[in-house]
Amino acid sequence: MTTADVGADGEVMAGVIAPAAAKPRLSARLRAWLAEQVVAQSLRWRLWAPVALGGGCAVYFALKSEPPLWPLVALAAVTGLGWQAARRLGAGRVVTLPLMLLACFALGLAIAKLRTETVAAPIAPAMQEPTVIEGWVVDVDSPGSAGPRVVIAPVRIRGLAPEETPIRLRATVRDAAPPEPGQAIRLFAILNPPPAPASPGAYDFGRNAYFQSLGGVAFGLGETRPAYLEPPPWKLRLIMWVNGIRFDLAWRIVAREGERAGGVAAAMTTGHEAWLDPELVDVMRDSGLAHILSISGLHMAVVGGFAFFLVRLLVAAWPWLALRVPGKKVAAWAGLIATGVYLVISGAPPPAAITASIAFLAVLLDRQAITMHALAVAAFVVLLLQPEAIVTPGFQMSFAATAALVALVEAWPKRPREISAPWPILLVQRTGAWIGAAVLASLVAGAATAPFAMQHFNRTAMYGLAANLATAPASDFLIMPALALGALLEPLGLGAPFLWLAGRGIELMLAIGEWTAGLPGAVRTVASAPDFVLPIAFMGVLFCCLWRGPLRWLGLPFACAVMLWPRAPAPDIWIGDGGTQSAFLREGQAIVARPGVRQFAVDVWSRRRGLQAMERPEEGWVCTRFGCAPQSEATGPVALWWGRRAPSDAQLAGLCEAAEVVSIRAAVTVLPAACEGRLVLDGIDFARGGAVELWREGAGWRAGWTAEGRGDRPWSRYGDGAVE
Repeated sequence: MTTADVGADGEVMAGVIAPAAAKPRLSARLRAWLAEQVVAQSLRWRLWAPVALGGGCAVYFALKSEPPLWPLVALAAVTGLGWQAARRLGAGRVVTLPLMLLACFALGLAIAKLRTETVAAPIAPAMQEPTVIEGWVVDVDSPGSAGPRVVIAPVRIRGLAPEETPIRLRATVRDAAPPEPGQAIRLFAILNPPPAPASPGAYDFGRNAYFQSLGGVAFGLGETRPAYLEPPPWKLRLIMWVNGIRFDLAWRIVAREGERAGGVAAAMTTGHEAWLDPELVDVMRDSGLAHILSISGLHMAVVGGFAFFLVRLLVAAWPWLALRVPGKKVAAWAGLIATGVYLVISGAPPPAAITASIAFLAVLLDRQAITMHALAVAAFVVLLLQPEAIVTPGFQMSFAATAALVALVEAWPKRPREISAPWPILLVQRTGAWIGAAVLASLVAGAATAPFAMQHFNRTAMYGLAANLATAPASDFLIMPALALGALLEPLGLGAPFLWLAGRGIELMLAIGEWTAGLPGAVRTVASAPDFVLPIAFMGVLFCCLWRGPLRWLGLPFACAVMLWPRAPAPDIWIGDGGTQSAFLREGQAIVARPGVRQFAVDVWSRRRGLQAMERPEEGWVCTRFGCAPQSEATGPVALWWGRRAPSDAQLAGLCEAAEVVSIRAAVTVLPAACEGRLVLDGIDFARGGAVELWREGAGWRAGWTAEGRGDRPWSRYGDGAVE
């Protein structure tokens, strides 16, 4: 018996048995599989444009010296034109994609520099003597440890020329209740520039203040008094009028619900935190619920989404109207308007509303609302408007969480709808699916924001997932909708029922938070990783979210970089900006030299280093009105002199004999013989370098100054720091 086969030319080949086709080699199959993974990204490469834009913004803020403007603008123009030219010449994606990313990166550098030039405003000097400030109260800020705080538009500051007067100041006042927006006040206060970071690498309030045109901080030495000033410009009047409405609404909410629930409701509605109990805020942080108190994109989405679904339901419930208007688009307009109104009432920055607004605009344009492309557009718009947002924890956490949730939606399996299934079965199935989706969404969002919470806040709420799962239904379906309706109707005197409902939901949320925060090991302090580690984690999170296919998990080890990266040894001594406070390392704890002084800076530094701050013992220390020194080197390694006048030679010699390191707030010109071999830091050092960390190395010390991290930038002016 013979076999036959047909050759390539159509001839029959008798008696030949065709061999089995050889299997492709592993390397060839791997290359083919990798090619398939790359092809799957064909519609997602543009998602990396805002990443490149944000990278350019981040590099600009990481520079140690201020770059000139025109080279950055020229670079952005050249790279942008090169990218467009390559597209018009028909170049492949291998060429156009890198050019697009390079153009976006250069654009990020340029817009960050342009934004810095645009918002430039006078910064107050560190004035040696108290001064008189006259101005308008623009808004009520969150209270500090020393009392209520307000934002002032100064008209006159004694000792400063008009061109040296800052546009805005933040002032701590001694009044029992803060003055309301729109009042003209006169304040006798100590004035300083915005404070530098509490320690090298810590949060830079001065940079944040620079982009808000906040040119100084004042500490009132007495109660405010009325001032008689010329009428302010119309823009300032409009801002104060809006802030006055916000403050009045917050006051009404607190009056109806009390300071406990009402303070939380006011913070969630208007952004005013003046009535929040600090202990309650700590409870919310320890339970992982503090994000609910601050106005964010989540709040905007809940309010806008509630308006969207309510209007769509009302349109659908009226058949005559449903047949004549596109209900979905009408609801999208309602959601867009609700988001804008809430943006004004809450006083939140515009980026908080952009993501929700993009979703409603997508509905109006007949596009899918929740997509990664919509999120990319929102991120691009935010960075174009406020490139400084890239270095803020709020932007980083918000967009990381949103990207993770959108990626979860994309990967969520589409189940077929059941036909004629009994309603009890449907109820059980859909309840289980909702619970599973809620658990997974909280887990994904928590995992995406964890690197940023560890790096910026150095605190991990161990039961935060459980607390958020327990409070999410009350927050999303009861508290926020009820607050939205209550705030809308309260000026008419009709908001009481809705505010009452919101108050009951808030009480439930607080009870869950208090129970969670009281569990053993509820909070774990985590030291910050080196600064370059967070961008690695950010890119890892973004790769997991933006890449489509199994290769996305290559980003997981990078996303965990903050958690896995080894920490450097904690410094032996920390001395705060101005030399008025210090702490030293002893048996794994931070021993604070002056308990209760500049406590915020102490907490920031100790948490950043993963240390627990402890008050120094009373025994073993000799303290006066202007200084404090250990009785022996065994008691402590640092002595402080916080008096504005320099110590006498005898006093300075005593400090040097008592400690290895001496910190003096005032400038010192001549050191006595007793200070030989001691490290003496004076006011000149602190004015030049800010806060300092010291590591013992052999017989000497290695110093890390705040100024080294900040560099020579427009916002890096140093002074005594704000008085607390």
